[in-house]
Amino acid sequence: MQTKVRENQILPSVAELYNSANWLEREIWDMFGVIFHGHPDNRRILSDYGFEGHPERKDFPLTGFVETKFNHDTKRIILQPVNFTQEFRYFDFLTPWANN
Repeated sequence: MQTKVRENQILPSVAELYNSANWLEREIWDMFGVIFHGHPDNRRILSDYGFEGHPERKDFPLTGFVETKFNHDTKRIILQPVNFTQEFRYFDFLTPWANN
């Protein structure tokens, strides 16, 4: 089944009719941010509960903002800003094909 959804449009839940739709609607909300009205258990299913955003949306940043690491000395999870070791490069793909 397919449908088109506008930004911030709420769809009716079919979890009452089809038991298997419960997990599918949770996954769609978690990954894409589509809200289902009347869903019995609308919580994250694939990402962490403190996660912000919906990773399958086109407006989601590909690199993310924070990096998660586990510190074995303190036995804690540490969130650090993303740090790139290599600068972003702009590649010129047209030059090799230019007629000289």
